[in-house]
Amino acid sequence: MRIKIHLKCSSCGSQNYLTSKNTKNHPDRIEVLKYCPKERKVTLHLESK
Repeated sequence: MRIKIHLKCSSCGSQNYLTSKNTKNHPDRIEVLKYCPKERKVTLHLESK
């Protein structure tokens, strides 16, 4: 089953991206390097609930 999750910037705290993941294959939280438009650089984005 796929669920919708928000990706939150670890440095500024803004929720920049909405994505989905399969909970059976990836039960852990997602950590992805993505572009943050507020800081204008690539930062670590974490899954938030």
